[in-house]
Amino acid sequence: MEHFYTNERNAQMLIYLMKAHGIRKVIASPGTTNMCLVGSLQADPYFELYSCVDERSAAYMACGMAAESGEPAALSCTGATASRNYLPGLTEAYYRKLPVLAITSTQHPGRIGHNMPQVIDRTALPKDTVKISVQIPEIHDDEDEWACGTALNKALLELRRAGGGPVHINLATGYSQDFSVRELPGTRVIRRIGDIEEFPALPEGRIGIFAGAHRRWGEALTQSVDAFCKRYGAAVICDHTSNYPGQYKASACLAASQEQYRSPLCRMELLIHIGDISGAYMNLSPSQVWRVNPDGEVRDTFRALRYTFELEEEIFFKRYAEQSFRERKGNNCFEEWSRELARLRAEIPELPFSNVWMAQQTLPLIPENSALYLGILNSLRSWNFFDKPDGVEAYANTGGFGIDGGISSLAGAALASPEKLFFGITGDLAFFYDMNIFGNRHFASNIRLLLINNGRGTEFRNYSHPAARFGEKADAFMAAAGHFGNQSRELVKHYAQDLGFEYMAVSGKKEYLKTIERFLTPMQTERPMLLEAFTDSSKESRALEMMCNLEASAAGRAKKLARKALGESGVRMVKGLIKKK
Repeated sequence: MEHFYTNERNAQMLIYLMKAHGIRKVIASPGTTNMCLVGSLQADPYFELYSCVDERSAAYMACGMAAESGEPAALSCTGATASRNYLPGLTEAYYRKLPVLAITSTQHPGRIGHNMPQVIDRTALPKDTVKISVQIPEIHDDEDEWACGTALNKALLELRRAGGGPVHINLATGYSQDFSVRELPGTRVIRRIGDIEEFPALPEGRIGIFAGAHRRWGEALTQSVDAFCKRYGAAVICDHTSNYPGQYKASACLAASQEQYRSPLCRMELLIHIGDISGAYMNLSPSQVWRVNPDGEVRDTFRALRYTFELEEEIFFKRYAEQSFRERKGNNCFEEWSRELARLRAEIPELPFSNVWMAQQTLPLIPENSALYLGILNSLRSWNFFDKPDGVEAYANTGGFGIDGGISSLAGAALASPEKLFFGITGDLAFFYDMNIFGNRHFASNIRLLLINNGRGTEFRNYSHPAARFGEKADAFMAAAGHFGNQSRELVKHYAQDLGFEYMAVSGKKEYLKTIERFLTPMQTERPMLLEAFTDSSKESRALEMMCNLEASAAGRAKKLARKALGESGVRMVKGLIKKK
């Protein structure tokens, strides 16, 4: 019987990517657990296979082979203690920076520690044996395939990175005996590019630059990004934490958050990803992503990563702006975004008193050259719907994405720049979580804090949150309602005043509009300010729903009606009907 490739998808992906990354030399040791991989490799004439019974010798053979040829050399072994014998050779490869790929085959990882024969734990290796170790389980769905493909690309790229070195892949198998796959299915290939390498041509179609949370921009970087946008008709897709100060900003959160309308601008041929973790949750659909970051890491945020550029952002944009990598065609992407956002903003109705409404009223009035610190998550989302003035920087703790230190981060920043005003926006749970910072004797007078007190984690009562299906029952344990005085009108007031704050409180729109002038005064004051706004959780949810449903397509309306009438099963049914049409 003629044999071809195994039907085990994770092994297929590994083989495809080995070929794509130029790994052809393989030293195989005998065994059953690596049968699916080895049986497929020997059916493919691309690979040069060598046999070695002793895994210790095999690893040293790979060292010599890699050193002499200048190419990566791969190893394949079975389960049990076979992989332990790779360690001396991998140690040699580590200190000599030799590109040796150790592929250890394994049974299902859930069997580890259950006295099952030939199952050992390979989830942790000595630090000086490999640069990176990845676990590749069997694949059962699209999520598994994406995760495994990204991990495999990341591991194989590491063989040649920063001088090279050994890499470990722990490949699970189900011992399939089906070798009937004649043509190896394709797998997305990710490439890494440095500043001395040839840059790829830009694809035809719409180009966007997605700026995640970003530290302060230098003038040279801003100019290079603006020059790129001008040359290729691109736009910089931002939220407040992007801090992009240039001419081509598209504050896209409003358009990218619509539930019943899918803006065509959210689909683009190329998205250039810069910056770090964003809390904007924008619904963007790029055909491919190029990540530009000095760390050079594989970060597949949008699940479409094609290249990761290991260089400074300024170098990337300057090179593309100064050289012609394609002719500019079609409409200006920035102008398209400007028209789209202006149209949607014109549709915003009168909002109830809420975090969203306060953002709408307050953001345009924040004094220039101030800083804005936004709490996770509802405050960040609410304030991202509206434009902030030029010259106002914005930050949020999107790195760890917790509520536990937002005000402390604000306090530290205010101490570092005493000449600036620092505005903080926080919910009540985050406020009380971090309230000990208010008693710190260094707490600065250039801080203005807006506390939205709805008596709970209102995020969990928002209509769009999964916990909302529990209704008021979500308050007990999910939204943690009723703690910290349960919207007491006295608790925060006394705490703030006793610590020397200028305290203000509001419960509605008229009070807020009267008070906000004092809160936003551009003059430095002798004391820090705390403005406590008491809101209702149901109105918070209603305001968010209004903002996310400004416009409806036919498909969007059908989806929303189905969700209300039939639940998620109805949504799936409607999706199926739409696809059929």
